[in-house]
Amino acid sequence: MSERSKPLILVDGSSYLYRAFHALPALINSRNFPTGAVKGLIAMLKVLLKTYEPDSIAVIFDAKGKTFRDDLYPAYKATRKAMPTELQQQVEPIHQIIRAMGLPLIVIDGVEADDVIGTLAIRAEKEKLGVLISTGDKDIAQLVNERVTLINTMTNTLLDPAKVKEKFGVRPEQIIDYLTLVGDTSDNIPGVSKVGPKTAVKWLDEYETLDNIVKNADKFPGKIGQNLRDALTHLPLSKQLVTIKLDVELPFEIADLKIKPSDNEALTKLYKELELKNWLSEILQSSIEAVSQDNNNYKNYKTIYNEKDFDECLATLKKSSLLAMDTETTSLNYMSAELVGVSFCVDAGTAFYIPFLHDYPGAPKQLDALKVLSSIKPILENPDIKKIGQNIKYDIEVLANAGIHVQGLAHDTMLESYILDSAGNTRDMDSLAMKYLGWRTITFAEVAGKGSKQVTFNLVDVEKAGTYAAEDADVTLRLHQELWPRLQNEVGLEQVYKEIEMPLVPVLAKMELEGVMIDPKKLVEQGKQLQLRLNELEKETFALTGETFNLNSPKQLQEILFEKLNLPVLQKTPTGQASTADAVLQELAHDFEIPRLIIEYRSLSKLISTYTNRLVEQINPITQRIHTSYNQAGAATGRLSSSEPNLQNIPVRSPEGRRIRQAFIAPDNHTLVSADYSQIELRIMAHISQDPGLLNAFSNNLDVHQATAAEVWGVPLEEVTSDMRRDAKAINFGLIYGMSAFGLTRQLGIDRQSAQKYIDKYFARYPKVKEYMDNTRVSAKEKGYVETLWGRRLYLPDINASKIPRQKAAERTAINAPLQGSAADIIKKAMIRINKWIADENIPAKMIMQVHDELIFEVADEHVEKVKEGIRHHMSHAVELSVPLLVSIGSGDNWDAASAH
Repeated sequence: MSERSKPLILVDGSSYLYRAFHALPALINSRNFPTGAVKGLIAMLKVLLKTYEPDSIAVIFDAKGKTFRDDLYPAYKATRKAMPTELQQQVEPIHQIIRAMGLPLIVIDGVEADDVIGTLAIRAEKEKLGVLISTGDKDIAQLVNERVTLINTMTNTLLDPAKVKEKFGVRPEQIIDYLTLVGDTSDNIPGVSKVGPKTAVKWLDEYETLDNIVKNADKFPGKIGQNLRDALTHLPLSKQLVTIKLDVELPFEIADLKIKPSDNEALTKLYKELELKNWLSEILQSSIEAVSQDNNNYKNYKTIYNEKDFDECLATLKKSSLLAMDTETTSLNYMSAELVGVSFCVDAGTAFYIPFLHDYPGAPKQLDALKVLSSIKPILENPDIKKIGQNIKYDIEVLANAGIHVQGLAHDTMLESYILDSAGNTRDMDSLAMKYLGWRTITFAEVAGKGSKQVTFNLVDVEKAGTYAAEDADVTLRLHQELWPRLQNEVGLEQVYKEIEMPLVPVLAKMELEGVMIDPKKLVEQGKQLQLRLNELEKETFALTGETFNLNSPKQLQEILFEKLNLPVLQKTPTGQASTADAVLQELAHDFEIPRLIIEYRSLSKLISTYTNRLVEQINPITQRIHTSYNQAGAATGRLSSSEPNLQNIPVRSPEGRRIRQAFIAPDNHTLVSADYSQIELRIMAHISQDPGLLNAFSNNLDVHQATAAEVWGVPLEEVTSDMRRDAKAINFGLIYGMSAFGLTRQLGIDRQSAQKYIDKYFARYPKVKEYMDNTRVSAKEKGYVETLWGRRLYLPDINASKIPRQKAAERTAINAPLQGSAADIIKKAMIRINKWIADENIPAKMIMQVHDELIFEVADEHVEKVKEGIRHHMSHAVELSVPLLVSIGSGDNWDAASAH
């Protein structure tokens, strides 16, 4: 593209500011600062720059305060809501980033962005320049001609004169008259009452101009004609308001709109402050700063090859009170990983890597592995030398398998970042370093390769490995130095971190290393039974549909259900196809048999692929047990999740799910004990709300659903029917998940009026519950987050969203999160307490699994009853609430039998 052929690009910043804000979900960074509009608008600019590679550009925003249109018509834009606070906060950072990108930014007092754009477009035309206006504003279509084109970057659509006619039905030169006739409700500009786009197009087709329409106003029949005549007095003003001003006085020339070199230092600072890590990474990757980091930040890293250097390293570690550590291994699986080397950092900027198992051909001689491990063992097992790690649970497991039992666990940077920002979705060290330090780390792929060419760490060149591993320890220490002071400034968050999350790390490590015993024969047998049922379901479905098809294919299923059988389409996919999602099939299953069969088919298929087949493969060949990984930093509410295998998703209510649990067995001379909290979230609701009715039900050990039914239906306890109790249970659990009358309608299969009546009765009987919900919504809107009983925070970016569905979803989360999060905190506290009790008193029991509100133990047969009482005591007294914590305990030779209490 020649320089002369490049158009001048004019960006309607104000139009895109609102569009970016509303198009993206609300986003916040770890400082609770909104960043969604920043990301959306700057991303749009980046796309524009990449696509057109312009030499000249201007990004134009509306000025604050009144414009000449307000003087003409005081009611102009009077109906518009004020700019949301979370958008206002982002305007200045957006302006700063645009300027730092080297792009001319224009704000002219007394006029709107449209007027500046119009004036610039006219000036550019006079200079015989092409103009591309990037906007989502329909009013600017009046500027389109052979030299001026519009582009909507969000939809990537171009509007030239022909496309304007196609889109609006009128030519660009008729747009002003068109807008005058239809008016603009968003700007409070009156048009002709009841005249919409179709009528305006029809009139302009016939009469060409507004002037001609006005001259012939008497010829227009009926009510619409009278409306036109009634509007004649205000149409000239409306036309003036919608007409873009083309003669704004500007303190610059077109030649001043050249793009300047970006200020990478300013961008780095802004991206770091706003935690826009992807863009920060781009800057650091391409800038001189990245080069200087490579040359300077690593100069005090040392790879230890000989005894002398190793002795000096050991002396440094022994004298330290706090050290960052990291292990380098051959696998991410803590049970099969072999140690290749270890790295340490005591002072930021100075780090050591001690390799001992790089065994590729030609690898340099390294220290003996046994010598290294036996020498660092006393240091790592010294509780007075505090340790910091990034996901340190993995390191202590790998070291435990090598005979080193780490003591003095002080900090985990992954958990520090999680407690500070539970809504964040990336907690790997590379992302955290970029987000909090503005540091682009060496990635694993850069030293070990990618995809099929990636090698295990023992095959990585030692010199490359040394810098990579030393950086891991160094960055871990630096991250801690950045994150820990932030946590200390938030008393509640510090408490959750110090008293719950960090003490839980060794507990989880112990459980994971212990594992759980599985009966592979039972699983294989269950897999065969499930496959037989799967085959039956296929036959039943084919018989009902009259043809065979792939039940796993959404496209084929969609054709069968909605084209052949004409079932109602309840929901569509983003591409406009009839949805076959589980929620849709669940609703259809109330009235149709085939969706019910498909639901069962999918459920059984998942059980086979995830459990009956996969669990057998996951049995460790040495321990003969399954070893899951518990993720502390997954769910924003604080709940633990597990993976490889995921133990949280084994169905507890279906017969098939229970059969899978039967394959989780106790070893010889041992029994499995299952203990779980009963109705814990409802009990927490009673405690938080202090509602007398709920407090009474739990304090007197009543069946809370029966008690609720008695309250809501106004009958004695003994007269509550099973149906009444079922409905009360739906209300109890539904309301703590923020369920509306509409949700309850679907849940109970009743009309909306009856559902609302139930809810009204419930709140009349439990007024403090309603008070809690109302207060929580208000508090969440003010703070932007809610808290558990111990101060864990859940941020709610959408709580003040302008889109009502998003806001309502955030409100439902706000109501439930303190309950679910407090329940998660309670079971974690119980796990810490029970682990200490088992260790201190040498109890013949091992905690081997945690699933939601349930803990599972392996207990020596002769001690089962005594241990059960101990577990019950420690779980029920893990915290003190206004109501008792009830714990259900059972035992058996497998998980299902133990859970059947």
